[in-house]
Amino acid sequence: MTRASPQLWITLGECQSKCEHLAGVPLAPQIDRYLHQVYLAKGVAASAAIEGNTLSENQVFEHLEGRLRVAPSQEYLKQEVDNIVFGCNMILDEIKRGVDPPLSVERIKELNRIVLTGLDQKDPETIPGTIRKHSVGVGNYRGAPWEDCGFLLERLCEWLNGPTFRGQPGTEVMVAILKAILAHLYIAWVHPFGDGNGRTARLMEVQILLASGVPSPAAQLLSNHYNTTRSEYYRRLDLAREDVLHFITYATEGLRDGLRDQIEAIRVEQWEIAWVNHVHRAFDGLKGSPHDRRKHLALDLSNAPEPVPFGKLREVSTRVAVAYKDRTYRTLLRDVKVLIAMGLITMTDDKRWKANKERILSFLPIRASRPADRPKA
Repeated sequence: MTRASPQLWITLGECQSKCEHLAGVPLAPQIDRYLHQVYLAKGVAASAAIEGNTLSENQVFEHLEGRLRVAPSQEYLKQEVDNIVFGCNMILDEIKRGVDPPLSVERIKELNRIVLTGLDQKDPETIPGTIRKHSVGVGNYRGAPWEDCGFLLERLCEWLNGPTFRGQPGTEVMVAILKAILAHLYIAWVHPFGDGNGRTARLMEVQILLASGVPSPAAQLLSNHYNTTRSEYYRRLDLAREDVLHFITYATEGLRDGLRDQIEAIRVEQWEIAWVNHVHRAFDGLKGSPHDRRKHLALDLSNAPEPVPFGKLREVSTRVAVAYKDRTYRTLLRDVKVLIAMGLITMTDDKRWKANKERILSFLPIRASRPADRPKA
């Protein structure tokens, strides 16, 4: 890493900072569960897809919720997904119980056994969780000689557990990111098993990240990056034989971009929560059915997928429809004027109505726009 560019160190620092940001953001339980499931589905689908699994992210999400139905001939696709999910959940359960998952040859073999459980093997010499005793390859790449695989895995684990990856206080996540990426890379290079090497490497990567304190949704981002940029993934794996920095740079940039997207998704959720709280505070101390009716109109208009014509405002939700069932057009018009005066709703250029959620953005700290975004003088 003495040859690493300043930009790579900046990217690693940003990844650590964003992981700590994510870990410290309180979310409503249902949102936290949803984000965990979404990014687990993304990561699992990606890890399986790289190896040829054809289930989409949405199908994996449906499967995690017990809703996916496939033809009998495709049941093995669900089994591949179940195996990766089991491995991720096993690691996460250990973390929750305060157990530090081991970095050992036996652990790597266990992860391979998990990813191959219940799957028919094309090669009769392939035994799940057992180091191969035959030659293997992917494309033009040949794995290490089978006689050396056990020794190479032992050396890998000694290296990962040794002083090389004991960073200074405050750099734990940065070091863990490097450790996870290099563990992935070396397992892929050694190719110690007859099948499932890539899935095993990615589970090892997830384990190292989770054990370092990376939040569970973020620990799935590298697998997703490898899948969405699959041709580049294979190209960087090949280039890494000349210099591992090719693969490290590619992986950390993908992790950073994924973390940025996650933080943006959480920012939107927090914006929604701040808006709902703002509406409730606007009606503090105001009692009676007219105020309840107006508050519900403002809140439920917030959930409309697009601005609503005046004539459709009564239909934005069931409770709003009930509240205005016996009310006149003039009552609705008066309520709209009150909500405008309170700054809670606004009219668009095409004469439709929407919640004025942008008002929340005015509460953000003042900061200059980026120079590139400023108008020319």
